[in-house]
Amino acid sequence: MKLKKQVTVCGAAIFCVAVFSLYLMLDRVQHDPARHQSGGNFPRSQISVLQNRIEQLEQLLEENHEIISHIKDSVLELTAHAEGQPALPHHTPNGSWVLPPESRPSFLSVSPQDCQFALGGKGQSPDLQMLAVYSLLPFDNQDGGVWKQGFDITYEPNEWDTEPLQVFVVPHSHNDPGWIKTFDKYYYDQTQHILNSMVLKMQEDPRRRFIWSEISFFSKWWDNISAQKRAVVRRLVGNGQLEMVTGGWVMPDEANSHYFAMIDQLIEGHQWLEKNIGVTPRSGWAVDPFGHSSTMPYLLKRSNLTGMLIQRVHYAIKKHFAATQNLEFMWRQTWDTDSSTDIFCHMMPFYSYDVPHTCGPDPKICCQFDFKRLPGGRINCPWKVPPRAITDANVAERAQLLLDQYRKKSRLYRSKVLLVPLGDDFRYDKPQEWDAQFLNYQRIFDFLNSQPNLHVQVRSAGRGAGSPRLRAPWWFPVVLRAACAVLQAQFGTLSDYFDALYKKVGIVPGMKPPGFPVLSGDFFSYADREDHYWTGYYTSRPFYKSLDRVLEAHLRGAEILFSLALAHARRAGADGTYPLSDYALLSNARRNLGLFQHHDAITGTAKEAVAIDYGVRLLHSLMNLKHIIINAAHYLVLGDKDTYHHDPAAPFLSTDDTRPSQDSLPERTVVKVDISPRFLVVFNPLEQERLSVVRVLVNSPHVRVLSEEGQPLPAQLSAHWGSDTDTVPGIYQVSVLARLPALGLRVLQLHKSFEGHATPQSSVRLYLPGLNLPMRRQEPVPVHVLPAGTEDICLENQHLRACFSGRSGLLQSIRRAGEEREQRVSSEFLVYGTRASKDKSGAYLFLPDGEAKPYAPNDLPVVRVTEGPLFSEVTSYYQHVQTVVRLYNVPGVEGLSLDVSCLVDIRDQINMELALRFSTDIESEDTFFTDLNGFQIQPRRYQQKLPLQANFYPMPTMAYIQDAQSRLTLHTAQALGVSSLGSGQLEVILDRRLIQDDNRGLGQGLKDNKRTCNRFRILLERRTTTSQVQDGRPVSFPSLLSHITSMYLNAEALVMPVAQEKPAPPALRSFTPLSSTLPCDFHILNLRMLQAEDESLPSAEAALILHRKGFDCSLEAKNLGFNCTTSQGKLALGSLFQGLELGSVQPTSLTLMYPLGTASNSTNIHLDPMEIATFRIRLG
Repeated sequence: MKLKKQVTVCGAAIFCVAVFSLYLMLDRVQHDPARHQSGGNFPRSQISVLQNRIEQLEQLLEENHEIISHIKDSVLELTAHAEGQPALPHHTPNGSWVLPPESRPSFLSVSPQDCQFALGGKGQSPDLQMLAVYSLLPFDNQDGGVWKQGFDITYEPNEWDTEPLQVFVVPHSHNDPGWIKTFDKYYYDQTQHILNSMVLKMQEDPRRRFIWSEISFFSKWWDNISAQKRAVVRRLVGNGQLEMVTGGWVMPDEANSHYFAMIDQLIEGHQWLEKNIGVTPRSGWAVDPFGHSSTMPYLLKRSNLTGMLIQRVHYAIKKHFAATQNLEFMWRQTWDTDSSTDIFCHMMPFYSYDVPHTCGPDPKICCQFDFKRLPGGRINCPWKVPPRAITDANVAERAQLLLDQYRKKSRLYRSKVLLVPLGDDFRYDKPQEWDAQFLNYQRIFDFLNSQPNLHVQVRSAGRGAGSPRLRAPWWFPVVLRAACAVLQAQFGTLSDYFDALYKKVGIVPGMKPPGFPVLSGDFFSYADREDHYWTGYYTSRPFYKSLDRVLEAHLRGAEILFSLALAHARRAGADGTYPLSDYALLSNARRNLGLFQHHDAITGTAKEAVAIDYGVRLLHSLMNLKHIIINAAHYLVLGDKDTYHHDPAAPFLSTDDTRPSQDSLPERTVVKVDISPRFLVVFNPLEQERLSVVRVLVNSPHVRVLSEEGQPLPAQLSAHWGSDTDTVPGIYQVSVLARLPALGLRVLQLHKSFEGHATPQSSVRLYLPGLNLPMRRQEPVPVHVLPAGTEDICLENQHLRACFSGRSGLLQSIRRAGEEREQRVSSEFLVYGTRASKDKSGAYLFLPDGEAKPYAPNDLPVVRVTEGPLFSEVTSYYQHVQTVVRLYNVPGVEGLSLDVSCLVDIRDQINMELALRFSTDIESEDTFFTDLNGFQIQPRRYQQKLPLQANFYPMPTMAYIQDAQSRLTLHTAQALGVSSLGSGQLEVILDRRLIQDDNRGLGQGLKDNKRTCNRFRILLERRTTTSQVQDGRPVSFPSLLSHITSMYLNAEALVMPVAQEKPAPPALRSFTPLSSTLPCDFHILNLRMLQAEDESLPSAEAALILHRKGFDCSLEAKNLGFNCTTSQGKLALGSLFQGLELGSVQPTSLTLMYPLGTASNSTNIHLDPMEIATFRIRLG
């Protein structure tokens, strides 16, 4: 008590000092002669002087705001030390549990300037807004003739008289790192032969060009070739014959991938290119992802790329953009007001990226110029007219036929520069194909360029080592240049095309070409023909989509802990004893996560054997990452670092869970409790301190949990259930409320309890539809068996009251504290079938047989209600799904939303898709919001004119609906498909089992379903009246609470028991890496050790990647229960890491390829909202 008084007095004294300092500053404003002089430039009127003083006062108040924030931090720290641990829960006379109020006050201190961002700036509106384009188009799918999805293209023969047409034919080979075959099988059967032939055939003629995208394949090939061959590759890249496009580890899916993984695979590819070939990619190439996200252009722009290409866009949008010559545009982010995110984008106009659909509008003609299909080969033209080898006798006729297609295609674009890709999946795998394509095309080019009257330049703007003619410089007058000899015909790379276009319009790469439109928005959802919408893959194989995110969270945690442990070990001179071999495991995990971002991996659209191969890789890396985390945590929590000894055979800590196989759900580790205490180390991967309920399985009900200092912590004992009615004998769950330091490690103790010190138990009510079900009783945790009820079941904490149907056990309503009215939030399971017609749903396509029907299980569910001091939950057991809705009875983020999990098993079903729908009173009408890659929010509109399946969108992390009063957000821990098919509704597809192929090349249905656990959070927020202004804008943001709720869901605390039971382990100490609280709109995306010369070892440098999140202040922020301040984007990195010094801070492009400015001694940085920034740092 005495200590509490001292703290209060101390806090009050600090506050008084602050107030007095403010008074002195105000006094200085009035009396400081220097300030009067500085205002002498203003008119001497009373108003002007007053205005000047107000401005000075505002500045001083701003400075004082920062002082007050620091004081709050200090007072909180003092209070924390004074108050000790959270108070223990107790029973009230009416039988409910009460958790005493938090001893530490919480506050939200958001600068008003930080709220302005979500309200929007005064930037110019884009010419093309995709939400508006969707509303405009009729989607009538009229037959366009030879270009079936387009229209008839005509031109005047003299259109190119003044400005010749430049054609760039870009040879490419699209290599899927897994689809019909596994990654390794593709490599051995095809990819290695493509690349070997490339080295050989490109040297035969310096005019040849080739582009390559997937670094996962390229690096594997590089490891298996000679030094001589490597030198040839470097030469081909250096002289512009070979271009590495995009340069990511894979060509990622853009619907289900999270932005952490998208960036990570881009860094992995770019770092490999820089280290091995010394090249930096300039242009993006994405011909096969099934729809395109606006996150990708942002990441490419921040990686310093200047142009990009996309292909799979809804055919109606392609037709509209072609008709208006808008197929090339500057792609801008929706929140961008100053065009800093603009990147030039080329959209391919036709059905596919194969040869029949790339030379022009008529595939029957274009197929005749795919010389792999010459008669006698394995593939032919479906249009029944085969290609003919080019000879002197037919070159004029064949060239004229092809030129007609080129000219028609060029009419769809605004410039006289034309891009013609030449390739397909796994092309150029035999030397014969290289000869057939390159020799025949070269004959056509030579002929075209020898006919000045045709006004065609079929050429490249590559750095022409070996080109026999000099090229005119950019500024050389067009008239004089045209008078020169006919240019040498060559193939082109993607950047050759972009460079020529930039030259033609007279700009440098990266600038906006005059006369080209600006576009914002994305290109989901994709349809390639008729009503065949590729919206099924948003959910296909959800088990692996979930495993992907588990691996991602572990990789981020392992990267950060490994970096911190190694920096501390190096600082202590102990890096010789630290297991640096962990870095090779870390590198392998990056590559396996990167591989899974491939557009046939995370999408769930590969063959069953390939899916297993991906699963084995993911599981292997997950286990390795757990060991990296264990090794780092071991070093960091040791009180005496000199006692550190790494023994791979006997790890100091155990893993929190294990997975017996790649398709198993995790099995949690059971900790044996004995007389001597067992220690736990808990890792918080968030950059914010969190107050969380941590769950541990133990072998005894007689257990209590203490802090590192020996103080008892609030806990709750529950049975561990093996089925709907059976508990697992001898295993119990203890849940403990613990405050975890940001990015830190907390040490806890498990003790065997004795009489009078028992951990409070949960009470369980089991509602059985028929009282004849067998049930095993267990005395330590009593279970009350009751007949199925008709009355509602309600759970309540200090923030929320949630009510459930007594019959179904499903959620019915939520009421926020302080509100009289309950908000209807009713949940139900629904089922979609597939069509009876020829075209049916498959791995890619969602082709339902109409609206969803209610899920009708054979039996009524068993409903179990668990109540206790830290959490209460309602569990419902249905035939195909088990759902748990948990309400945490704790202050802060955990208690402000409902935790929902659905364990789905539809392995006995045929052509069934299981959906979960929430229906509310929210008057959302036709508008809803989904995230793109966990990075940004995209408003959506339910389009009545489109079929049901067209209105589904990807949901990697969240979706919400709102009206003037409320916003309901569904947060998700795995990517799934989502929609709002009616006002007030949100619907998510949980799993899909489909027996047949959907004719997109896979040749299989989806029959390898697993028992899959989908995890969600439901957050209901009140909106304020000021939010009306934003509703009409094509941009939206989550609240700060919503951002942090998503982080809690996706970055769970990891519990690691100390493995040794006896004797007692050495002294352990909690680890707090951050010396100050990070602003709560800042996210440490990664702290990634960079490679040394030996790629299996870490260098002295790390990449610190920060993201400043955009947020909406118009959602009520009372009683948030967490400390949150924002700083207008300012952050002092120098003092961020406790016990470590920042040797240097070098801002770089996103993937570290380009330094941005010079390395500075100043470690103070600034980030604008939504921006991601990378810094090359030295920690030590």
